[in-house]
Amino acid sequence: MPLKALIFDVDGTLADTERDGHRPAFNAAFADFQLDWHWSVELYADLLSVTGGKERIRYYLDKYRPSATLPADLNAFIAQLHQAKTRHYGDLLASGKIPLRPGVERLLREARAAGIQLAIATTTTLDNVTGLLRHSLSAESIGWFAVIAAGDLVPAKKPAPDIYHYVLQKLALNADDCLAIEDSENGLLSATAAGLRTLITLNDYTRSQDFSAALLVLDHLGNFHLTDLLQSLTADLQQL
Repeated sequence: MPLKALIFDVDGTLADTERDGHRPAFNAAFADFQLDWHWSVELYADLLSVTGGKERIRYYLDKYRPSATLPADLNAFIAQLHQAKTRHYGDLLASGKIPLRPGVERLLREARAAGIQLAIATTTTLDNVTGLLRHSLSAESIGWFAVIAAGDLVPAKKPAPDIYHYVLQKLALNADDCLAIEDSENGLLSATAAGLRTLITLNDYTRSQDFSAALLVLDHLGNFHLTDLLQSLTADLQQL
């Protein structure tokens, strides 16, 4: 069955946003609120076990700050923190400090030239997605994607498959028609639960995770072309 769509995760997949983007943006937001919280590179590795920025803050409070004095309306407070974090992250994007990972732009362009649809399935906000595309490619690149599913569109975030079910429904395609491209175990669990074959591009935070269910595991897409991808998919089908 021919490949009809590539569905990309964003954070850690399209760009190395976690360590040098989201993490410092969280720390800047904490400083805005005069909080003595600081997420180090090492601490953030644990926090990444939870998907979603607001969920990550709550996990941090439960595990690392159980005795902290917090506002009565914790949900509203976390939402305000996350808004500030998103603003700081947007500033980092606008400054050009978060480029796409190796090979990503080439694969996007090759897929478009081959008539393969592009989509995004991510838990980060829509503004973060469009900001990354605008500042790392061009404003018109946002229109390259038939579906951009981001943020709180679905009730359960990765590793639940909801976001991928949403994208498949919007594309009007079956899972067998598509390939997911992810960087984390949570992303792999989400995609495979939706029936999608999945390619993994490792990063420093996810290198030791379990990717035994992935179709392919690569360090990056720098030396990987669309023709390589199609050959891998053909070989996978022959083994079924």
